[in-house]
Amino acid sequence: MQQNKVSIIIPFKDTAHFLPDCLDSILAQTYENWEVLAVNDHSSDLSFHLLSTYAQTDSRIKVFQNEGNGIIPALRTGYAKSSGGFVTRMDSDDIMKPNRLRVMVESLLNKGRVHVAVGQVRYFSDRGISNGYDRYEKWLNQLTATGKNYSEIYKECVIPSPCWMLHRTDFDLCGAFNPNRYPEDYDLAFRFYGQGLKVIPCTHELHLWRDYDTRTSRTHEHYAQNYFLDIKLHYFFQLDHGMDRPLIVWGAGFKGKAIARGLQKKGLDFTWLCDNPKKIGKRIYGKELVHFSALKELDRPQSIVTVANEEAQQEIRIYFQSLGLKPMMDYFFFC
Repeated sequence: MQQNKVSIIIPFKDTAHFLPDCLDSILAQTYENWEVLAVNDHSSDLSFHLLSTYAQTDSRIKVFQNEGNGIIPALRTGYAKSSGGFVTRMDSDDIMKPNRLRVMVESLLNKGRVHVAVGQVRYFSDRGISNGYDRYEKWLNQLTATGKNYSEIYKECVIPSPCWMLHRTDFDLCGAFNPNRYPEDYDLAFRFYGQGLKVIPCTHELHLWRDYDTRTSRTHEHYAQNYFLDIKLHYFFQLDHGMDRPLIVWGAGFKGKAIARGLQKKGLDFTWLCDNPKKIGKRIYGKELVHFSALKELDRPQSIVTVANEEAQQEIRIYFQSLGLKPMMDYFFFC
């Protein structure tokens, strides 16, 4: 293992149109001690040929065939071939800013182990960026600027993928790319959180996200909302839920109902709160919705909040605070 070398794992499939921009941005890095482990996930276009051409001109670029099928097996294949003391990944349709690797390596050398380096990100697209992506970008960058990413981890993925880097030993302790759970970037963020890795604040824009219609996160079933919800519940019960504490679900919209059904399948009892007068007293899935004031009568409750409206979320936060309840201990926003 080479201590200060950065191993960049790149799974790719049918992205020949975008690969030159991606690879050229890596070749332009001001930090030059890196290796690329590019893994072909059964491309049907010229991606493999193009990457092989780059590999012939720069020995730091190595190309392999996926030993399985899909992004996670491709990541495993690349990681098994890597030798760097630092680990990061890259999407084959994105672009690195020239200082990305240097900023991240210097951050990790300065802070030491048990840290994860991240960076600011920006979407770009030939057709413009939707309001939803623009909001996600701003929200994520605000968290990254202060390093408080985990404070809202149950809302969305709070580690800007693939704009992260960490020591190889810490990556191994987190399970590397071993769990077969999608979305793999969100699952990895929870494992960083569970392992206690501290996020290093960053105000530098280091990574450019390309958006287009056939992007994997837009088209593959593994990135549908039900997969995100499954991951949230999986890690909530593993990392934050107190088994001896009353469990609360606040909200009876789409996500609230999905979580209620998930809890019932697990055989878990819960109190279902609502602030909509039209729904209070009604029964859904055999469970009665009660007024949120019932929270006062419970001893050390833990609440999963599924209300999406931002103004309503702020009112709910104020209510929790009035009861002396704390975020990420007593209540968790799932949207």
